[in-house]
Amino acid sequence: MSSAKDVTDASFEAEVLKSEKPIMVDFWAEWCGPCRAVSPILDKIAEENAEKLSIVKLNVDDNPATAEKYGITSIPAMYVFQNGEVVKRVIGAKPKPALEADLAEFLA
Repeated sequence: MSSAKDVTDASFEAEVLKSEKPIMVDFWAEWCGPCRAVSPILDKIAEENAEKLSIVKLNVDDNPATAEKYGITSIPAMYVFQNGEVVKRVIGAKPKPALEADLAEFLA
């Protein structure tokens, strides 16, 4: 299982929108194969860049209000939030180098 912290509809504002540093939310579901494939890659990126970027997970089946609010229609969807705003969207599972390239501005 992922080492990323789980957030919920109830904790989303406090954990994500009020975060001091950039935070990536991995919108996922238990039944989603690509979500399970990308999870260990995100864990590794989080571990290697803990001081620059936080990564949390939100199960879209268990937390439909937040998923709907951000228009999540395909998963995995990884949104980076900074100062309470979505500043980057990454849709679909990708290999680690591609995800790191997408996140370069936050990992520099």
